[in-house]
Amino acid sequence: MPIYEYKCKECGKEFEELVPIGIDKNPSCPSCSSENTEKKFSIFGSLGAGCGNSGFT
Repeated sequence: MPIYEYKCKECGKEFEELVPIGIDKNPSCPSCSSENTEKKFSIFGSLGAGCGNSGFT
């Protein structure tokens, strides 16, 4: 399962969450339990496995 970074739009807390593949719903905030969270942009998530330069030979 991939780990994604989220930010709560209510209290501002940033947190990480393991999310099963195929789940589109954002998790609730662990601090205030709000469901008003958003996935943060992540360089690692963007470049991940598809960059073509893995460094393995």
